[in-house]
Amino acid sequence: MDITKYENLVPRVFLFVDRRSFPDWEITRSKIDFHDLTFIVEGKSDYFINGEKFTVEAGDMLYAPSGSIREAQTFKEAPMRSFAFNFFWEGEDNHVQLPFETVTRNWRTKEILEDIKEFSHIWMGKQPFYKMKARAIFQLIVYRLLSIAHHQETPLIDLRIQKVMTYIMDHYSEEVTIKELADWVALNPVYLGKLFKQNTGSTYKEFINKVRVNNAEMILSAGGFNVSEVAAHCGYQDVAYFSNVFKNIKGYPPSSALK
Repeated sequence: MDITKYENLVPRVFLFVDRRSFPDWEITRSKIDFHDLTFIVEGKSDYFINGEKFTVEAGDMLYAPSGSIREAQTFKEAPMRSFAFNFFWEGEDNHVQLPFETVTRNWRTKEILEDIKEFSHIWMGKQPFYKMKARAIFQLIVYRLLSIAHHQETPLIDLRIQKVMTYIMDHYSEEVTIKELADWVALNPVYLGKLFKQNTGSTYKEFINKVRVNNAEMILSAGGFNVSEVAAHCGYQDVAYFSNVFKNIKGYPPSSALK
């Protein structure tokens, strides 16, 4: 999955419905210029997307991207209940399709269900700034779905390594040793080093440098500090070494990041 395609997408939900279908409910055949993301929680329906039939039921998620020809009808003996989001991507990105199949089985997680419920309350209440908050909640739902899809391609990181990464990000300006990290997660230092590389593709030292340089870049671009001051703030006592590490990671010297 090319995650960079989705990083800057901003959704605008123009229709949300807690759909409790009557036995004769249907969507007439038409071409849509928006994206339809529908979560089925009860019953069954037949959807026809671009002429292909999909039978959806409780636990399924249906995604019809902009440009799809869509129609649907519910089962009379099991009318569907669903939460449907119809939305555009802001700007010129409406052509970007999410990396989901037309029907995804077993989408439900506790977090997504809670997000949908919160979105529903916000949308119905229509309090001041409700559109802003609703947009944030829907973007979180899309983020969770993309994360699930991404982790199906890339195995989840070991929880111990996640803990180590968090520790590094909280203490990046300090001298962090592999022994200190190993003690933190009760592992042998040599084994931790191998496990870290297996899970992240880099050594713990490479990860520390990346975190330090990313923070250095943010501070330099904000202005108010020189390269020497930022180097010291990010855990480097040798400015020349800091400059070399920065350039190796970013492809340009730290002075170029100065505001």
